[in-house]
Amino acid sequence: MTEFRRGVRLGIDVGKARVGVARCDPDGMLAVPVETVMRDDRSVARLVELAGEHDPIEMIVGLPLNMRGEDTLSTADAREFAELLRRALPAVPVRLVDERLSTVSAHTALRQSGRSQKKSRGVVDQVAAVVFLQHAIDTEKRTGRAPGEVLARDEE
Repeated sequence: MTEFRRGVRLGIDVGKARVGVARCDPDGMLAVPVETVMRDDRSVARLVELAGEHDPIEMIVGLPLNMRGEDTLSTADAREFAELLRRALPAVPVRLVDERLSTVSAHTALRQSGRSQKKSRGVVDQVAAVVFLQHAIDTEKRTGRAPGEVLARDEE
């Protein structure tokens, strides 16, 4: 059995209009949806509140790379948002993980559950956050290494 860092993690799916939030239990058994936060000037403040409620060991922000693993405009936006989050929550590490196809997987799962794309709009970001958060914790359990990269913290 490989080493798994015990603790709640919050998954953050950064979109242009909405930010999906998911969390996992301390043992990393299951990622579940938490909330969809509207993307505006209060988004980061709401995520800080959610961090206060859930006390995560880290925030995992999805990095929307293209299929070749390269950055896109959305990748730059997610990195900028992650940096704002890191500055707002200096005590909580912010980790960037590859989230390719998580939104596609979320739409597929919602469609299979009988929800139309229109009815799914408010929750698809949460489901996408669940998809990549579950993948991240499963990867750490399998390999013993946390996936992705941690944003550097400011020097004290």
